[in-house]
Amino acid sequence: MSGWIIWGTAAALYALFRLWYDNWRGPLSQAEIDRFIEQVHGKYSGGNEAGVLRSFLEADDGKEFVMLNLVKIESGMVTDPTTGEQIEGRAAMRRYSDPFVRRLIANGGHPGMVGRKVGPYVDSWNVEGDPGWSIFGLMRYRSRRDLVRLVADPRFAEHHAYKALGIPVTFSFPTQRELSVYLGPRVWVALVLALGAALLQLALG
Repeated sequence: MSGWIIWGTAAALYALFRLWYDNWRGPLSQAEIDRFIEQVHGKYSGGNEAGVLRSFLEADDGKEFVMLNLVKIESGMVTDPTTGEQIEGRAAMRRYSDPFVRRLIANGGHPGMVGRKVGPYVDSWNVEGDPGWSIFGLMRYRSRRDLVRLVADPRFAEHHAYKALGIPVTFSFPTQRELSVYLGPRVWVALVLALGAALLQLALG
């Protein structure tokens, strides 16, 4: 196998990755936003305000963003809304989060970091007391359009009851990276493909 075939294949694989990973459609249109707000109006309970979400969507710049999630997991038992059986709160949370993460990945997003809380607030002022956060998660979204697509997905409603049972308290807001020492997938996927191509060329050379 010649070198140009090996490196050409690696380049093609990276191009396919970028087609999936990047947003190529630009910002949301006003029609898309109006249609989404109409689809989800009144569907999901909680402290979500349609006006706040609309403002976020209307300010779409077409770029990726990371959602910061603070989550308190239910420590006791809850009643499964489908079977009526008693299940652990963490199990209820996973019945929501696992399908959600799979669809997030299918739409070009992925977890950036997930961690558990290991201590109380060590620096805080003018904020409400710690409600007992359990974990935090940084979830990368390819675009605000993908957030809209995920929330409007009919399968989302099937699992939302488990979110309410397994996560009694949550707090989320979108962010965009300004500084990071971690290599993102655009870099490490390129490095992995380049390494694989180089090793293959050496092995066949």
